[in-house]
Amino acid sequence: MKFIKNFNNNAALVSDESGVDWVVIGNGIGFGKKPNDPIDETKITRRFVAVEKNIKMIDSVRDIDKRTLSLTTDVINLVSKRLSVNFTDYQYLVLADHIDFMLKRTDEGFELGQGTVGWELKKLFPKEYSAAKDALKLLQEKTKLTFPNSEVVYLTYHFINASSDQTKLQDTIKITKLIHGVIEIIEYQYGMQLDPESFNFNRFMTHLRSFMVRHLYEIGDEDSGSELDNSLLELMKVKYKKAYETVLKIGTYLSKQAGWKLQPDDEVYLTLHVWRVTHRQKDGTDSEAKQIPADEK
Repeated sequence: MKFIKNFNNNAALVSDESGVDWVVIGNGIGFGKKPNDPIDETKITRRFVAVEKNIKMIDSVRDIDKRTLSLTTDVINLVSKRLSVNFTDYQYLVLADHIDFMLKRTDEGFELGQGTVGWELKKLFPKEYSAAKDALKLLQEKTKLTFPNSEVVYLTYHFINASSDQTKLQDTIKITKLIHGVIEIIEYQYGMQLDPESFNFNRFMTHLRSFMVRHLYEIGDEDSGSELDNSLLELMKVKYKKAYETVLKIGTYLSKQAGWKLQPDDEVYLTLHVWRVTHRQKDGTDSEAKQIPADEK
């Protein structure tokens, strides 16, 4: 690979033998280099195809130092294994930017507000929240700094975001707040606390996130519900009456908060998920809700 230009000493634009341009990151990768100089490829810790989005992002984080890049790689190695997720190039750069700002804030004694309180995220996304706590512990051990607990919240958002390469961080925050509202409606309607460790709860979270991403980016909405057998929805209304009534309240909430309208197929799947997540069900290791409403036994 041949050197083209520096973003900083640890990030450079290079070209390979095929003429493809890359953004490469590594300790001192561009130090003292001139155009067309060969680079030491053993120093490369991360590489990105030089598309416009990555170029702009690198440009915005040009002051990130080698310590931050190393810490970001350590965090991603830890989290990727724990959560079975792969960080995209863009998500790597965004996380590096966040960790760099986090180090500077801590050095200056400045703490951001949590935005969403930690217990909400811990309940909705326990695996990501737990990974964020471990990542913060790793960062503290590596840097000998003491970070405020609020940083766990922001790291959790990054890890939730890594599970879907379609969403941006601000959209992940919006989706998380909407999901929290949906869970509050269900718990209020049924007078119970849902078990975030249960299989059905985690399956419901996956469905809700997928549902919200579709609506947020208007993916596959044009024909939504067009092939649904109307008798299926009518069956849901009768067989799972309370669950369906709860879904109608969820629909009102989402309409007010996000301007989304539930389609018939949305109502069917949400009704089934609401019923499952609020009922005791054993599948070998899983025991569902804390209680079962009398009208749906």
